[in-house]
Amino acid sequence: MGTSEPLVVVENVQKHYGEFQALTDINLSIERGEAVVVIGPSGSGKSTLCRSINRLETITSGSIRIDGRELPAEGKALAKLRAEVGMVFQSFNLFAHLTILENVTLGPIKVRGLSKAEADREAMALLTRVGVEKQAAKLPAQLSGGQQQRVAIARSLAMHPKVMLFDEPTSALDPEMINEVLDVMVGLAQEGMTMIVVTHEMGFARKAADRVVFMADGQIVEENTPNEFFTNPQSARAKDFLSKLITN
Repeated sequence: MGTSEPLVVVENVQKHYGEFQALTDINLSIERGEAVVVIGPSGSGKSTLCRSINRLETITSGSIRIDGRELPAEGKALAKLRAEVGMVFQSFNLFAHLTILENVTLGPIKVRGLSKAEADREAMALLTRVGVEKQAAKLPAQLSGGQQQRVAIARSLAMHPKVMLFDEPTSALDPEMINEVLDVMVGLAQEGMTMIVVTHEMGFARKAADRVVFMADGQIVEENTPNEFFTNPQSARAKDFLSKLITN
């Protein structure tokens, strides 16, 4: 064994919704600084897995550890752990009545205890990093979807997360806005942010992933480097999935 365990460790995770088994025997480890892209057909359990990693979904059995600690069930310990796990969703979930700057500074002031001046300074640096610093005084409704999603990324980064989860972050965006969000994510991956990304964007998977995890029917069917996965898929399910992508 190495000196420290991977940053995220998912072991024997099962998830049932009544009779339906959404996740079956999921085992997955994510190293520090690794960008892992989870792909697969609709209904394969990708988003459920992503949401389980910060306990937005409770698992039926198994364990999930982040930085060596088991996910707490509820209460303050869970809130603290959630602060270490950034999450970016399909919908941007920005607070409509707060300015862009206030959206990004809210967590650092309330949870991390920063002064307003310090939080503002950090937030402006992050908004600059994602390319929306000129929108800081506006309300979310005044921004395009692509801009709002980049603000959502900045808001997550403001909490200094150990790992970032992205659940289909571009699926609600118009095609011309997708790349502006993916470019920010590629930059994060290149800077060494630990990331788990559920996406249909295969170009992003090829470009930014250290590893591709392919899911079908609630199970991890195969995982490999992007190059190996896309050029030499091992399973019939992955071959079928990729052939449909190429023909469409």
